Amino acid sequence: MQVLIFEDEKTSRLKPLVDLKPVYDLVTGCRSLKGRFEVEAAGKVSLTWHLRKHIAPWFMESNPGAVVNNVLENDLMLVNGRLVCDERVMQIITSGDVRPGQALVQNGCLLFCRLSADSRSFGDSGLPELVDGMAVAGSMSCVEVSGFVLLENLWDPVALHPKMMKIDGSSMGTGRIEGQVHPSAVLVNPDAISIEKGAVVMAGAILDASEGFIHIGEGAVVEPQAVLMQNVMIASGARVKIGAKIYSNVYVGSASKAGGEIEDSIIEPFANKQHDGFLGHSYISGWCNIGAGTDTSDLKNNYSPVGLVVDGIQIQTGLQFLGLLMGEHSKCSIGTTFNTGTVVGTSANIFGSGMPPKYVPSFSWGNGSGGFDVYLADKAVETARKVMERRRIVMSAAYEAMFRLAAP
Repeated sequence: MQVLIFEDEKTSRLKPLVDLKPVYDLVTGCRSLKGRFEVEAAGKVSLTWHLRKHIAPWFMESNPGAVVNNVLENDLMLVNGRLVCDERVMQIITSGDVRPGQALVQNGCLLFCRLSADSRSFGDSGLPELVDGMAVAGSMSCVEVSGFVLLENLWDPVALHPKMMKIDGSSMGTGRIEGQVHPSAVLVNPDAISIEKGAVVMAGAILDASEGFIHIGEGAVVEPQAVLMQNVMIASGARVKIGAKIYSNVYVGSASKAGGEIEDSIIEPFANKQHDGFLGHSYISGWCNIGAGTDTSDLKNNYSPVGLVVDGIQIQTGLQFLGLLMGEHSKCSIGTTFNTGTVVGTSANIFGSGMPPKYVPSFSWGNGSGGFDVYLADKAVETARKVMERRRIVMSAAYEAMFRLAAP
């Protein structure tokens, strides 16, 4: 039986965070959704992947040997890529309890189904751009299930983050101090701290794991007088800057830089938030640059739930705390101030005085006063290539093609 993790029609709800990656590359807690599938599947089953066609060439470059958008077996199990995979999800995948012709559905979403590849469930053209889950389920015997966690809304990675950090902390293998720790650094509750080989914790840094865990990945650096506490994951090759205050459920992806005050936030790999300023309850995608002194509001003055504006549509999140949701390759200048629940698209360039609007379109330029100028694709690609080269990453033809297709 082939197991195919698929993107469904509700993936678009998670734009702009999924403009340049499949939905299962989104992070919540200490791992991406893809990483969770892989951890649970290890030694049990091989996974294959379905995603939008314009992203597939770059995804295959990044995941050599992966089977992508290809049906290899007639006995096919589809698994929704928005699922937060855990032991229960993997038990369903591997047990064979889902019979051929059966679909498991939760609140109008197809989670799992098993079908014959030659059943024409997708029509004559094979795998679609996005799988219409309920259309597929409509021709099958449906079983209503409950209790599964999946990403439904743009803000869900942030909303789920504290819970997932707590769950992930129990599996981090803490109590291992294998990196280089300066004698003047302070480690509080070292049984809940892990410092991998090649990591460096410099003079005067404080790692306080009295109320959670702290993980410092291989080759990561914690600079002098930085303070980390209350569930912090610093991935391999990341850098925590001098005097940083990193606390309360923070994930810093590999090769990213983190400074200033950060709480309850996700920073994907290759992002830069190294300067002073506050970032809270936010999602910063890869290759973003947060200018010095940038602050995000994550709580309204009247303590009411935070709303979002996406493409002119008002959306209520029901969350009391929500900051900035920023798509890949976006940037803001020094001293930028973001309102609660601000959404910034892919490859936006924000500068100038005043607070930007709560929705900044992709490939836009300015601060929104009187509207935005269009950030032309050629200029955006030129800048993105320079940014990637600074991290010794060459923009491939596949990546450039995908990037250009995200432009309006």
